[in-house]
Amino acid sequence: MNVSLDQAQAIVKHCLDWRKTNGLKPLTIAVLDSGGYLVALSRENGTSNLRPEIARGKARGAVAMGLGSRALFERAKAEPFFIQAMNALSQGSLVPVAGGVLIKKDGVIVGAVGVTGDSSDNDEACAISAIEKAGFVADGG
Repeated sequence: MNVSLDQAQAIVKHCLDWRKTNGLKPLTIAVLDSGGYLVALSRENGTSNLRPEIARGKARGAVAMGLGSRALFERAKAEPFFIQAMNALSQGSLVPVAGGVLIKKDGVIVGAVGVTGDSSDNDEACAISAIEKAGFVADGG
């Protein structure tokens, strides 16, 4: 099972609504399926041109490692060489900071969301809220 395009677009909309309600800076949101493939991407005006890669990297790391990116950040502090090796294997596309959140349904990973543009904690809170509002379980690590 994978997150569908309609579900991914709903998650993006929920993220943007949450950002506005909570006064966050403009965001970029990437939604990947369980295979790490991009399903939806949204970049608001006022974000830098690197933000799509950051959002995808947060989500890609989460889905590839089966851990939310907050857990990857903690692992990077404890075992930096392991995370460096994983980043090398993923051709530098893993971004191990909060904001990459797994999307789960019935305990199974169906995708991941990467949010970037504000603080990592706010990015993560936004992703978690949107995932849960879309009817899934969020796992940020």
